[in-house]
Amino acid sequence: MTEQKRSTYRHGDLRRALVAAGTELAREGGPSAVVLREVTRRTGVTPNAAYRHFADKRALLHAVSMAAQAELARSIEDEQAGLQPTDDDGAAARARLRAVGAGYLRFAQSQPGLFRTAFAEHADLRDAGSADSAGASGLTPFQLLSAALDGLVEAGVLPKERRLGAEFLAWSSVHGLAMLVIDGPLRGLDLEQRTFAAQRLLEMVEKGL
Repeated sequence: MTEQKRSTYRHGDLRRALVAAGTELAREGGPSAVVLREVTRRTGVTPNAAYRHFADKRALLHAVSMAAQAELARSIEDEQAGLQPTDDDGAAARARLRAVGAGYLRFAQSQPGLFRTAFAEHADLRDAGSADSAGASGLTPFQLLSAALDGLVEAGVLPKERRLGAEFLAWSSVHGLAMLVIDGPLRGLDLEQRTFAAQRLLEMVEKGL
């Protein structure tokens, strides 16, 4: 172990280092690649040291999945940050919603290992609001979607009575396409076909709401 690592871990950052190592393993091979032995090897500590922070592999994988969610949130934020400004509140609200879906799909295709891991070991929707899953804005992917839908209501695009539960409809649709493209029968689509499918799906979700 290097002196720099000793110093970092002495200040209580071992948990963070273990999660970072696990995240890189997930990036390379998905949730099944998050193996405690390899995580400790990469961080230069013993398994006993890791067990002081995580009770078992499932606890470590859960923490890594939260970190993957945070990267997903940043992908969505990057997509929204690239939107062109407009004085049309309705058009801006629609664009922000489409950006949530576009950032989600882009992350799934560019980081399939992390995307698969982002949903590992989640017990329920409480994880969707965890601060550990948040991006730079302080919002998680689910919260970014909720905020975009609230923006549609505020802009007068989405009737208030249709807002309830809209997250689940939009999320299910986009997540379904993402999984079909990376793990299902749509794996064989080329870039142009995937782009077309994504655009049409996002249009369908917007109009369906």
